Amino acid sequence: MGKPGRVNQTTVSDFLLLGLSEQPKQQLLLFGIFLGMYLVTVVGNLLIILVISSDPHLHTPMYFFLANLSLADACFTSTSIPKMLANIYSSQSQTISYSGCLTQLYFLLVFEGLDNCLLAVMAYDHYVAICQSLHYSTAMSPQLYALMLGMCWLLTNCPALIHPLLLTHLAFCIQKAIPHFYCDPNALLKLACSDTLKLMIITMGLMFLTAPLLLIILSYVHISWSVFNISSPGGRWKTFSTHGSHLTVVLLFYGSLMGVYLLPPSTHSTERDSRATIVYTAIIPMLNPFIYSLRNKDMKEALGKLFGSGKIFLP
Repeated sequence: MGKPGRVNQTTVSDFLLLGLSEQPKQQLLLFGIFLGMYLVTVVGNLLIILVISSDPHLHTPMYFFLANLSLADACFTSTSIPKMLANIYSSQSQTISYSGCLTQLYFLLVFEGLDNCLLAVMAYDHYVAICQSLHYSTAMSPQLYALMLGMCWLLTNCPALIHPLLLTHLAFCIQKAIPHFYCDPNALLKLACSDTLKLMIITMGLMFLTAPLLLIILSYVHISWSVFNISSPGGRWKTFSTHGSHLTVVLLFYGSLMGVYLLPPSTHSTERDSRATIVYTAIIPMLNPFIYSLRNKDMKEALGKLFGSGKIFLP
């Protein structure tokens, strides 16, 4: 028997997703905005994959990782936004089953972790391209970057699977309302009453978040040092601007994640957490195709070839 005021996890049948707003007048507006953002995200990221796969000139490590990042972004958004749209459309679907919540959490952690890992691998690729340019073709062989992608999938699946498994051993308090539009791990932990497991889950999550970030910082320290050693100001700017797209995405992604997971609890509020969550679950995946295509000459040329040749309309 559990203690009074607690509910054992076996008796928790569902959670209530409160969403972004309870004001009826805002529901239609939110539905239209997020449906538009979701369609742009999916179409944009799938277009990036199509462009890279159809142009032989883009069959390089950088674009190989970019195509996988686009796939991860499309899948990441698809794990939360459709459920949120269904919640807005029908008030009867605001609940999510216990097993459905853990399943959603697993896929969210997989694709969020894959984003995290791929950004670190792309930073390493930029480091090799700038700091070891003479050995780039051997240092980033097809076998190596395929292995790096496989390691990213493995390293993201392990903690993503462990998190829901640990949550099944938590005792949840009576309150079952989640003040988000998806099963946010932070919100689930706040509903739990088992302090020991909560600390273990938080520690493991922070380790997985900070390890790739440290690799990115280390890579860009070396990149910056090499760039500042270039004598020509024009050459220095051209070299750094080539990798500006990746740095922009890194700053947006980790800035929003830190706003949710690394700031002290005293600075948190439901409204502030919701805004930061929207940034990395909806806005960044939508912006990534624009950031990588509009700032990249090769991508713009490949897009022109794809549309100009009419390949995009072929079955």
